Amino acid sequence: MSDKDVLKIFNDTNALLTGHFKLSSGLHSEKYLQCALVLQYPEHAKKLCAALAQKFSAVGGKEKPTAVVAPALGGVIVSYEVANALGCRSLFTEREEGKMVLRRGFMLSAADRVVVVEDVVTTGGSTKEVIEAVRQYGAKIVGVGAIINRSSEPPEFNVNFEYLLKVDVKTFQPQGCPLCKNGVPLVKPGSRKA
Repeated sequence: MSDKDVLKIFNDTNALLTGHFKLSSGLHSEKYLQCALVLQYPEHAKKLCAALAQKFSAVGGKEKPTAVVAPALGGVIVSYEVANALGCRSLFTEREEGKMVLRRGFMLSAADRVVVVEDVVTTGGSTKEVIEAVRQYGAKIVGVGAIINRSSEPPEFNVNFEYLLKVDVKTFQPQGCPLCKNGVPLVKPGSRKA
């Protein structure tokens, strides 16, 4: 799947938004990729996630993924579809008392080889929290994947990071945000409340 193909899906579903957005990282931006608008269509979710899974399917033998883990809420569909394509389990983490954890009876073991996935990676903060939750079980992280990589600096996951599309979007610290200074209304479109 080419960059052009991925971008076309985002444009066709009106998932590339323009305005003034507060990102999960706390940074502000004038553009926002709302993956939920893409993933609401099963045919798009399946196609994008199969392409992402393909980047990890070459991992074989003792490294073949046994589970895909993502943060709720944005990564749940991505985890499910990537796991479906890889032929392994799909799990997700949730926040409990401010910390990312596996709940709902989900378990991992030291025998598990995990791919951590996201819909969009900006700073990599949520991804690192999921990695830490997975490592609490002794499971091995064999890679990180995202549909969209919009990080300005390469995130330091210390494992292979794969994505379908790199999107460069300016972000601003809240105290120096030109959109705030110009009175553009701030919208919080993501799933994290803080």
